[in-house]
Amino acid sequence: MADSVYQTVNFHFRVDFSFDNASAEIGFQSVTGLDSTLETEPVKEGGENRFTHVLPTRRKYGPLVLKRGLVLPADSAKISQWLKDAFDHQNVVPAETVTIKLLNEEHQPLMHWTANNVWPLSWKIGELNAENGAILIETLELNYNRLIFDKS
Repeated sequence: MADSVYQTVNFHFRVDFSFDNASAEIGFQSVTGLDSTLETEPVKEGGENRFTHVLPTRRKYGPLVLKRGLVLPADSAKISQWLKDAFDHQNVVPAETVTIKLLNEEHQPLMHWTANNVWPLSWKIGELNAENGAILIETLELNYNRLIFDKS
């Protein structure tokens, strides 16, 4: 019997941050912004009036948006300190990489995306509402210079 082909599910993943020779695995409930777009430039050819050439130029990425239930800083001390340094002290030090790994049912990576030179754009805390018993959501919006996709 031939191997069956299944579509991958999107709910089993992990996020690894790499900071100056140290790494931290952080749990998130949602990741968006794994996208790249080619910017283009129109070029008009002399003597050719029927069309304009459109050439690819640079790639444009993100931003990477990570969401999770708010946890105490002790549970994720490295990333909390990184964010506090950036937003409280204006000391923005890029993380070397952030790797998002899609996992199979045995928790082994199926594929992964690596964002390079990552720094925080915004750090948001969800609404505080006494009438709603929802989990308080923390949202990180991160800028990055390059996105590399690879099958594991």
